[in-house]
Amino acid sequence: MADTVLYEVSDGLATITLNRPEAMNALNVATKVALREAVQSAAADDAVRAVLLTAAGERAFCVGQDLKEHIGLLVTDRESGSGQTMSTVKEHYNPIVKALAGMPKPVVAGVNGVAAGAGFGFALAADYRVVADTAAFNTSFAGVALTADSGISWTLPRVVGPGRAADLLLFPRSVKAQEAYELGIASRVVPAGELRGEAEKVARALAEGPTVAYGAIKEAVAYGLSHSLAQTLEKEDELQTRAGSSEDHAIAVQAFVNKEKPKYLGR
Repeated sequence: MADTVLYEVSDGLATITLNRPEAMNALNVATKVALREAVQSAAADDAVRAVLLTAAGERAFCVGQDLKEHIGLLVTDRESGSGQTMSTVKEHYNPIVKALAGMPKPVVAGVNGVAAGAGFGFALAADYRVVADTAAFNTSFAGVALTADSGISWTLPRVVGPGRAADLLLFPRSVKAQEAYELGIASRVVPAGELRGEAEKVARALAEGPTVAYGAIKEAVAYGLSHSLAQTLEKEDELQTRAGSSEDHAIAVQAFVNKEKPKYLGR
């Protein structure tokens, strides 16, 4: 795994850190490959019960595609006629977002600075966003004559509504932390100096929680967004049966009776 992305697992928490602060954590090919590998590893590892996605430096969480590299790739495409440059959506962005949004464990994004383009998309693919008060979000795509990718056409309308999503996509602008909180993009806004500690605190609390139930909650919410009430009620029955059969549910009930704090096993 390239050092442009750092990966660490400790006490059930996988911390994935974008590590190109000198380039505002822009996504060159090496970084996209490393991030895809890290996220998929976290999703597949049963020892991982929660994920924290964050970034090095103070200026940026991720400004999206590395346009300096992108320009060179476009020139190569034109010369060769290969048209390979935009395959990055299928090869990199889509698998990253699917793994973040689809893994049966909670994902926290610690947004330390600007999140633009695919960086915004990755943050939205997380379940919970702890955001520095100096951070900002920008769709960016239309500003470089592109359409939405990294799942934003699906996630953003579900967070802010279709009308506001269209506005933010058609007229890209910087959405600062407080407005992001009011729109529902930010789950929590904290002073910049406290961002890393607070994001890790939230993620560790989730890593110590009832993992099966958290996975079921993610699945239920995603399912309910695209199915009828009747279908969703059936899905809730299925998922509640699964959660109710978990060891953690038995632990929680016994702890409640004993007036103790439950110590979950994640299964």
